Amino acid sequence: MTKFPERLKELRKDKKLSQNALSKQIGISQAAIAKWEKGIIMPTIESAVIIAKFFNVSIDYLAGLDN
Repeated sequence: MTKFPERLKELRKDKKLSQNALSKQIGISQAAIAKWEKGIIMPTIESAVIIAKFFNVSIDYLAGLDN
C-alpha cells in the first residue's frame, strides 16, 4: 500500500493548511484531497505532479518510495 495518504496529510499539516486552504492554492477540490488522505482514491499523475511541486518534494517521496 502506498504511503501517499499519510505523506500528503503530513505535508499539509506541516504547512498549517486545512484541506480547504490547500484546495484553493492548488486548484483541486477539497473533496478529492479528503479522499486521497483517507486512501479512498489515489490522485492522477497530473494531480500528483501538482502536489509534488507545491510541497517541493518528489513523486517518489509522496508514494513512499523515497525518504
